[in-house]
Amino acid sequence: MASIQRQIHTAIITGPTGAIGMALCAKLLAEGVTVYAVTHPGSARAALLPQDARLHVVPCDAAELAALPELIPEKADAFFHFAWAHTIGPGRNDMPAQIENIRYTIAACRVEGVLTTQTPCFPENGYGMAKLCAGQMSRVECQTLGVAHIWTRILSVYGPHDGPATMISGTIRKLLHGEKPALTAGIQQWDYLYAADAAAAFYALAVSGQDGRVYPLGSGTARPLKDYIETLRDAIDPALPLGLGEVPYGPLQVMHLQADTSALQEDTGWRPATPFEEGIRETIEWVRKETK
Repeated sequence: MASIQRQIHTAIITGPTGAIGMALCAKLLAEGVTVYAVTHPGSARAALLPQDARLHVVPCDAAELAALPELIPEKADAFFHFAWAHTIGPGRNDMPAQIENIRYTIAACRVEGVLTTQTPCFPENGYGMAKLCAGQMSRVECQTLGVAHIWTRILSVYGPHDGPATMISGTIRKLLHGEKPALTAGIQQWDYLYAADAAAAFYALAVSGQDGRVYPLGSGTARPLKDYIETLRDAIDPALPLGLGEVPYGPLQVMHLQADTSALQEDTGWRPATPFEEGIRETIEWVRKETK
């Protein structure tokens, strides 16, 4: 395929206060891009966004994305849509809420200036079903609008600003407080990607991604989950106990999750740059400061 090079001067990000959103804000600012960070009105986490003259916080509820052209004074070259409610726990099967997430994604396609492989998707909860539906429907919407559409299948991302309920973040918090985390046996093969590397991938896709393609996003390598957990524990204190095997696997437990990043690498030249051993130290230090 012919190489694509888009010029990104201005970008909009919904859901900018999560691990990927925060890292992407930093990446875009480092590239000289003006950023409009769309946050939930009254969001306490908005205060954590980078303090930079080129970053503008835009309070706007996900249900009101159609108002963004009135709230943002210039046309954007790229639109990164990360805002998604009910991502953890029972909320993943809150079907009305997940349907609303699809509606918000379609609405995001209609914001002026949006820029937006082959493994079959068979999601087993409402969250996954809604993500799949949102990707397919937003592609059709963007084709109708004449807007480039790039979708990613994000596997497991960790790093500073991650939510406290994820496996990595929750385990770090328990160990820092001297608690033994209850865990599965951890023999499943898993693929973890550092948030800053994920942000670099999103920027590379905005510049060089192929319209209409779906890109799996991960490190591209898999290790037993218990290896990640033990590396995490050792970075805090090798003497701390782990409750590996104390939690049984669920009936739908995925045992091998790994991204094929060949298309992403071919189209953009992106490669992950942060070994887990390095990224987890940065993540632990961030959690340590946050929980003091």
